[in-house]
Amino acid sequence: MAKNVLGGDLEPCGFDPLTGFFRNGCCDTGGEDVGVHVVCAEMTADFLAFSQLRGNDLVTPRPEIGFPGLREGDRWCVCASRWQEAFEAGVAPPVHLAATHVRALEWCTLDALRAHARDG
Repeated sequence: MAKNVLGGDLEPCGFDPLTGFFRNGCCDTGGEDVGVHVVCAEMTADFLAFSQLRGNDLVTPRPEIGFPGLREGDRWCVCASRWQEAFEAGVAPPVHLAATHVRALEWCTLDALRAHARDG
């Protein structure tokens, strides 16, 4: 069982829309996940705009790859490096610590994640 940043078992991030690199609702990761999509984040308008400016449009639906497009309030597993970049720019979205994979700590500090936590 994968662990979260708090040391417990990784909890699901979201099922509507269905998130996770493996589209299993969890921010699991593996060797094929080069983006390391491990931070369970709650989308904000500021973060979605920031991500789009960085070349990752998370708003526009892409049905050909099963991507519904995101809106404010959706939970989504985002790349740890992108979350950290947003944190440094002052637009980091809230996170759900129990659903954020321990590998996020390779890019983000627990203190930074806690400062934006919706839980624990």
